[in-house]
Amino acid sequence: MCRSIKTLREPYVAEVTTADVDAAALQYVRKISGFRKPAAHNAAAFDAAVAAVAAATATLLAELEVRGGRSASPAG
Repeated sequence: MCRSIKTLREPYVAEVTTADVDAAALQYVRKISGFRKPAAHNAAAFDAAVAAVAAATATLLAELEVRGGRSASPAG
């Protein structure tokens, strides 16, 4: 489904930035909602979804264990 979202975890990149996580979250919400930019009456829901996906992604990356390498937790 989200083929164009770049892979964020090792072995592809050693460090994932907050910008990487935010960009992936935005892309995911755009793909799921079908909107590149929501109408004003949907902006709060759209922005909240992006923030929730970014937070879930950061949690996932922080908790993943990559055997034989460093974890790829988000950096600032």
